[in-house]
Amino acid sequence: MHFPGSHILSISQFERADVDQLFAVADRMRPYAHRERVTHVLDGAILGSMFFEPSTRTRISFGSAFNLLGGEVRETTGFESTAIAKGESLFDTARVLSGYSDVIAMRHPAEGSVAEFSEGSRVPVINGGDGANEHPTQALLDLYTIRSELADRGRTLDTLRVAMMGDLKFGRTVHSLSRLLQLFEGVKVNLVSPPELKMPAEIVDELRAGGHDVLETDSLEVGIADVDIVYSTRLQEERFTTRAEADAYRGRFRLNQGIYTAHCEPNTVIMHPLPRDSREGARELDVDLNDNPNLAIFRQSDNGVLVRMALFALILDVVERVDDHSRPVSWYTERRF
Repeated sequence: MHFPGSHILSISQFERADVDQLFAVADRMRPYAHRERVTHVLDGAILGSMFFEPSTRTRISFGSAFNLLGGEVRETTGFESTAIAKGESLFDTARVLSGYSDVIAMRHPAEGSVAEFSEGSRVPVINGGDGANEHPTQALLDLYTIRSELADRGRTLDTLRVAMMGDLKFGRTVHSLSRLLQLFEGVKVNLVSPPELKMPAEIVDELRAGGHDVLETDSLEVGIADVDIVYSTRLQEERFTTRAEADAYRGRFRLNQGIYTAHCEPNTVIMHPLPRDSREGARELDVDLNDNPNLAIFRQSDNGVLVRMALFALILDVVERVDDHSRPVSWYTERRF
């Protein structure tokens, strides 16, 4: 991929060399994300943040990543505050707002909507999630986290063993991650879900066609055994027709410390794209895992800033100038990382 000026719409755009390049840049962003240094390489640049679905981590981490590179952020949240509520098309909205921004991060509930928006945009557009389709930057930060966690154990991404559990039908994060894993060798993927919420068949077929070992099961105990990573997902309630329909599956696949100890290898890493549903009856990851050192969900969310900083630096072609515009921080930053 030629990053400068490119839209980031789908994991299908990436080759393994692109992932390696992105992760190398993300490693270089660590002093800035960890508040050891400040850079103003994007001073004067504007990120248009357009989120038409609820978001905490993705929206704020995109904004924080841009701010940490010295840029400014202009936000739009929800349909009701935009001209889309008055009937404006995505093309027209893109044409207008790209005149106000240097890059746009967008989330929208309809599959394919961000790609449609990008056709009208005059600046690069990054997909922050389009319905149940894809969430490419989440997959990239997930893989970056897996890489980091495995490196501490002397392992690489090749021959990774991963269990994905929960709502695999509507969970766009696992769709994108599954496609990203196809770039690596000898990956074993356990897909743990009710039959009604299983991974889309085309994604399973793609994994198997790439020579990867795929197990589909509705047994939590079988699925989480003998893996390096357990990746849990939230029930995507907003994709169901009714709350009652979603409730039929709520809490079906719950991981707590007792289940972890009984069925997982001692160093199995626990991941989740967040938010985890901590309400009674759900609790896909119980709070009793909070003291487990293998719970990586907060390291995972921190890594989102690194990866998104790297994407901005590559897309706006400033990677080699980041350090030239830097200085030490001048405020208290201890104990954060």
